[in-house]
Amino acid sequence: MNYSFLIYIGMACALCISAVGSGFGAGMASLASVGGWKKCYANGKQDPFILVGFAGAPLTQIIYGFLLMNFISAKLSDPSLSNGILSISVGLLAGIVIGLSAFFQGKVAASAADALAETGKGTAKYFIVIGIVETVALFTLVFGMLLLNK
Repeated sequence: MNYSFLIYIGMACALCISAVGSGFGAGMASLASVGGWKKCYANGKQDPFILVGFAGAPLTQIIYGFLLMNFISAKLSDPSLSNGILSISVGLLAGIVIGLSAFFQGKVAASAADALAETGKGTAKYFIVIGIVETVALFTLVFGMLLLNK
């Protein structure tokens, strides 16, 4: 029997759940960046352009979801039940983890935007912490790809 529909569900989960997390994360970070600029303008301080980097940081997780979706699509060459279950499992669980990583990266970026706008200090340290949260998504992508290659 052809279980390719299960593989397509896994592909959709990997991409869509990652994208939802990225959207929420970028939204939170963007709101805080705008608030940070407002704080700078109100206090007559220089507005740091680097806040754009904080706002966009969670968007990379969409790329990870897309890459994972493409690796899951390789299972379409053998649309068996076991490949369908593997595809849904990896797509759903990895999509959730990548999406959560993006969500929390947005929260960290929002805090970083607020702190940088107020103090003007710590840019490199803030990006390091944002990168640590990013690593969760990268590890999830790599481990998901390894599971799919079994």
